[in-house]
Amino acid sequence: MSTITTKDGTEIYYKDWGTGQPLVFHHGWPLSGDDWDAQMMFFLEKGYRVIAHDRRGHGRSSQVSGGHDMDTYAADVAALTEALDLKDAIHIGHSTGGGEAIHYAANFGKSRVAKVVLISAVTPLMVQTENNPDGVPMAIFDEIRQGTAFNRAQYFEDFTIPFYGYNREGAKISQGIRDNWWRQGMMGSVKAHHDGIKAFSETDFTEDLKSVDIPVLVLHGEDDQIVPFPISGAKAIKLLKNGKLISYPGFPHGMPATEAATINKDLLAFIQA
Repeated sequence: MSTITTKDGTEIYYKDWGTGQPLVFHHGWPLSGDDWDAQMMFFLEKGYRVIAHDRRGHGRSSQVSGGHDMDTYAADVAALTEALDLKDAIHIGHSTGGGEAIHYAANFGKSRVAKVVLISAVTPLMVQTENNPDGVPMAIFDEIRQGTAFNRAQYFEDFTIPFYGYNREGAKISQGIRDNWWRQGMMGSVKAHHDGIKAFSETDFTEDLKSVDIPVLVLHGEDDQIVPFPISGAKAIKLLKNGKLISYPGFPHGMPATEAATINKDLLAFIQA
């Protein structure tokens, strides 16, 4: 397996295929680089170099006890991009991975990053606070913590239904997509998944969004039941200096899988622009 070792001894697994301009894919919670299969194959065939890593504690990376916070996630990405000497790269993040991508670009990657894409991303801030009154109440994240820590197998099985919008009238349910989500989740560490909830829900990405001046594409489903569009994509676009927003009526949180043809087409247009 291809891995790098970070300063604290964590092994980060990655896939690196093809040649050409590098596209770096950042997966969501609690998944792995495998969640990008539909994008990796599409862009590989278009002549790009495609890279996807498993976040620490996720997938095939080390199941370490600590470092499950956004600063460390971004530092791990910096270690990977330096090891692979990636330049002029486009970083594409889904959900938690969107937060990771913009945090990396803002704090580590300014000399290496050409563009960023935020798909169904947790930016700028998910949790409800005094300054973010329309955010998601902490009680919701506490329920996710409880289910993840002590009933993970069944909780993850159930989580796929709203994740992909399969509870909506007329939805065409793919058991394979559901099973693949569960498979990826159960490969990772329960502790990493539990601790990572704080990272994706309580990290404030406002300054990261404000500080980058490279082109940033924001893609978000208007029927996202996991990261609601009004508190995320609709807010994030207003903080970006050089942002473009595409919102999709009826699309769910997991739209890179369920709506891959549309997402890939819009990604390609942005990358080639």
